[in-house]
Formats: sequence, C-alpha cells, structure tokens
Amino acid sequence: MNWFNTLNEALDAEGLVHTWQIHFDPIQYDETFSYTHQDGTRYGHFVSIYRDKYGRYERPIHYPRG
Repeated sequence: MNWFNTLNEALDAEGLVHTWQIHFDPIQYDETFSYTHQDGTRYGHFVSIYRDKYGRYERPIHYPRG
C-alpha cells in the first residue's frame, strides 16, 4: 500500500514514527514536508512525506544522508 489515511499510518509503514517531532507543523493539503532525523550518524536520516489534496499521505521516502 502506498497511500495512508493518517500520518501515523504512513510513518509506521516505514518504521519512522519515532522520527516525527511534536514541534513539526502539521502537513497541509497538497504539501511535501521534509526533515532530517538525527540518528547518531554523521549526517542523519532524510525523510520526505507528501500529503495529497484529499488528505491522504504517501508512503515516506527516506534514506541515510551520508
């Protein structure tokens, strides 16, 4: 599945729930939000997630930044 009804479901699909920070702004409709999770490596882990115009979240793209 590549589309999810909630942000939590989308993040959980890739094991990224623990990377979301409470201070992040909500993702708006038709917006891509990207952040770097500091995972103890030199450059961290890049995460990008898209929310479509209907409010569904696409499966996050993520990879090590190093």
